[in-house]
Amino acid sequence: MDGSVTVITSPTVSVRVTSTVSDFEANRRFNRGVTIAEFKSKLELIVGTPAAYMDLELFSTSDKLLQKLDNNEALLGSYHVDDDCRIHVTDRSGTQNAEFTDLSKVEKFEISDEAYEKRADSIRSFKKNFKLGRFNEENGAKQEEALAKKEEEEKVAAGSIAVGNRCKVEVAGQPTKIGTVMFVGTPDFKPGYWVGVKYDEPLGKNDGSVKGKRYFECEPKHGAFVKPLSVIVGDFPEEDFGLDEM
Repeated sequence: MDGSVTVITSPTVSVRVTSTVSDFEANRRFNRGVTIAEFKSKLELIVGTPAAYMDLELFSTSDKLLQKLDNNEALLGSYHVDDDCRIHVTDRSGTQNAEFTDLSKVEKFEISDEAYEKRADSIRSFKKNFKLGRFNEENGAKQEEALAKKEEEEKVAAGSIAVGNRCKVEVAGQPTKIGTVMFVGTPDFKPGYWVGVKYDEPLGKNDGSVKGKRYFECEPKHGAFVKPLSVIVGDFPEEDFGLDEM
């Protein structure tokens, strides 16, 4: 034993959130690793104040003012934020005065998209500067990559399914269904690869047609279209319910 003390800090912190726009107090848990800019975007969903018009103040558990959270690039955890501290949001957009409650009294302001793009004090500019939402190119690239990978998997799966195959369909949250493959390809009603199945029982959604276009023939409520990854091809004979037996 060397007598040293190790301090373990939780990666998250639970705080009380108040604002000038409401008397409501919310309790939320946040990751200490987010920047103040990201933190403001999360608070926007709670208090309704646009992130670009927020001033934040940190109060102790006994509601004593500690400091302002005024560095958008700093991490939340770099401030002395402990569980049950209070974060107070001051709204600089004017809504806290209730002056815009009656919309008929609000002067309508219009601005072209080109002019709005040039403004440095807009929400769009704020999100661009801190790479939030659709302006986070890294996250957007990851989402596009995941989507492309899923589409390729669907294409490969569709290639192993043929019209006439007996199959089992397994969709999350739904009972397993048995039927016959009637269509494989890219229909008009939705992008990507789809498999049209005629179920043995009336567990479907259509009769083989969607939005007025027929893809295959079957009885009403026996047809359905599912993604290829939900289809398992195999020897699945029709169930004999013994209707011919005495």
